[in-house]
Amino acid sequence: MSTALLLIDLQNDFCPGGALAVQEGDQVIAVANQAIEVCRRRGWPVVASQDWHPASHRSFAIHAGEAPGTLGTLEGLPQVWWPVHCVQDQPGADFHPDLNLAGIDQVFRKGQNPDIDSYSAFFDNGRRTETELDSWLKGKGITTLVVMGLATDYCVKYSVLDALALGYTTSLITEGCRGVNLQPDDSERAFEEMQQQGAHLIALKSFEMGAH
Repeated sequence: MSTALLLIDLQNDFCPGGALAVQEGDQVIAVANQAIEVCRRRGWPVVASQDWHPASHRSFAIHAGEAPGTLGTLEGLPQVWWPVHCVQDQPGADFHPDLNLAGIDQVFRKGQNPDIDSYSAFFDNGRRTETELDSWLKGKGITTLVVMGLATDYCVKYSVLDALALGYTTSLITEGCRGVNLQPDDSERAFEEMQQQGAHLIALKSFEMGAH
């Protein structure tokens, strides 16, 4: 059984000071670096997703004429209108400066189609197109994923649910996640949903000791 670590959107705009800052988002970077070290010792690959929007992305509230954080519809799908964030080649889209980039084997960008949002590292929100992530993992013989990142209630949740649907045994390092929490309990509900669908919620310590 071969394992990989999947880091979700550890980017400046999702950390304090960023355009779509997640509370304590920067605190997961140290967790990520420890998990990367575990993988380096074991010879496991580390992959990362990167939100990579064109400036014209239609999920941005400014283009919809709506207030950030409100709900609408885009291309027939429910849509949260977001602040402009993770725009291609802008500092906000860069990975957090403290993240051990040298320890990451491959980066998979998402959200590049301006007409549809992409929370999951695997598919856009309509599952109309997919990234290269699944084929890359399958090409490496990966059957087990350990996931962490930002944000618990959106990109982490949808990535984990897709990983499970694609047949990966999937664990989530809980202290390596933080949520947007448009509603106060969104992250808790996301953890519950992921667990109900078959994800294992683990601590970094148990990952370091070999439990995943």
